[in-house]
Amino acid sequence: MPSLVTLIKPWEFSPTVLVSTLAAAVLYWRGIKQRRRDKLRTGFWPTLSFCLGLLLIYGVMQTYVDYLSQHMFWVHRLQHLVLHHIGPFLIVLATPHKVLGRGIPQKWRQQMLLPIWYSRPVRGIYRFLQNPVLAPALFVGLIYLWLIPEVHFEAMLSETRYKVMNWSMLIDGLLFWWLIVDPRAPQGRITLHYSSRIVMLWVVMVLQIIIGAYIALSEKVLYDVYSVCGRAWPISPLTDQTIGGLTTWIPAAMMSVIGILLVIRLWMRQSAQAEQKNVSGGESKQV
Repeated sequence: MPSLVTLIKPWEFSPTVLVSTLAAAVLYWRGIKQRRRDKLRTGFWPTLSFCLGLLLIYGVMQTYVDYLSQHMFWVHRLQHLVLHHIGPFLIVLATPHKVLGRGIPQKWRQQMLLPIWYSRPVRGIYRFLQNPVLAPALFVGLIYLWLIPEVHFEAMLSETRYKVMNWSMLIDGLLFWWLIVDPRAPQGRITLHYSSRIVMLWVVMVLQIIIGAYIALSEKVLYDVYSVCGRAWPISPLTDQTIGGLTTWIPAAMMSVIGILLVIRLWMRQSAQAEQKNVSGGESKQV
């Protein structure tokens, strides 16, 4: 059994992972302090959600878990469940833009980041990727792509492809779940209607169930790269593959169910606010 130090220290040190997660943590901390100065509350649960999501992402990309994911198929699928689903979901659930924006020095924000963000090329790319048809297709398409046995084999044996695979899952997860969880009321092209979000999640769920079930119920070994690399634990290849398929099938599908429930809650809250606004407006006219 590896020691605690072995489990938490970087297995293959990545400056990119360290700098990215550390920068996000520092900006969030600075943002909380600035909001306190402005007499704004951030809340315990959003802070916990953001920190937990960031910690999980760091853990599966930088610690001993990353080693295990290269030597056990089911750990690899657990790693991608965190990178593509759980970690991004927890981060965007905290609506971190409200805090991170205040954590960025005002000079940088006004003179550099905002002009870049509102530039036509950047906004065009963002809207293209967040299209309600392309976004779920890309979300599920990446899962299918990296699970093609030949593609998976090459990715697991190439350091560059392995990093591209993991980062593509993380970035796409952040984009997709923000599109789903965005708390702003639907406004044309700015935010999707709640019904569209529910349809997207349903489609994503069904397609993930299909590939997860196919892997879990397959009677032949699809991913023999783990026999080449050597498995971390002495279990049969089919058992490893079955557990990995179940991980792709059940927890990933449950994330869609959780997402649908959250969207319904947002929809109900927005409807209640709109109704209250209409009642208040009617009373004002009567007065």
